[in-house]
Amino acid sequence: MSFQPVIPLPGLAGWSFLQRTKDRQEQSFTKSNPIRREIEYFEKNFAKIESAEDLVNDRRLLRVVLGAFGLQDDIDYRAFIRKILEGGTDNPSALANRLSDTRYRAFAKAFGHLSMTQSAETAVSMQQSQIISQYISRSFEISVGSQNETMRLALSLQRDLPELVDNFSTEKAQWFALLGNPPIRKILETAFGLPKEFGLLPIDDQYTRLRDSAIKLFGTADLKIISEPDGLARLTERLLLMSEIREIRAMASSAATALFLLQS
Repeated sequence: MSFQPVIPLPGLAGWSFLQRTKDRQEQSFTKSNPIRREIEYFEKNFAKIESAEDLVNDRRLLRVVLGAFGLQDDIDYRAFIRKILEGGTDNPSALANRLSDTRYRAFAKAFGHLSMTQSAETAVSMQQSQIISQYISRSFEISVGSQNETMRLALSLQRDLPELVDNFSTEKAQWFALLGNPPIRKILETAFGLPKEFGLLPIDDQYTRLRDSAIKLFGTADLKIISEPDGLARLTERLLLMSEIREIRAMASSAATALFLLQS
């Protein structure tokens, strides 16, 4: 039996309902057969993994592990994933450190014990518990996204932005890490009303535009302040509002095109 999240309304009303019912809905999601089977298999087999090769050769384990870091769409790139794991994160030139997508750096760091360059020792029981928790949370968000993608982004924002800020010490490093995190980047591009062409700008110009937009909306470009509860609430409301505006504009454009074709 697959789980279907309940989101009766779009926008702020739907978000308010989801916040009130999230814990109960996520519990039901965790008990659904597909998720329960994946977790049981992971708990039984994860401790047997001793190398990056072991992990990428077990597709079911890999699906859970990648899902825990929001990287489930890359499951078919096993050679690439193995190279990231074996390279670790200690060396600045390691592949995980050179990728623009910062989620891979977090992934490689979490599995440092599988690296060929590090001697990290990981408490498997603690790591296992954390991976399961992250996998459930992100998988629940995916199920929400099947109903409303903006709600999925709003849920991920509550976790991802504070974590990103905690992992980078300087404001500039935080902003560049944000630019390298596709979900958070998409959230800010939508919330700030930036055009699709924004991604074509040089990276330094993107950084400047995002900071300027943050200052206009929040009165500050300090991501530590923006990632606090009040800032997150304001950013979430802005995301939901701007997403609805985009949808209305798209519908209006489609209607105008249809009318033009009929008149022609």
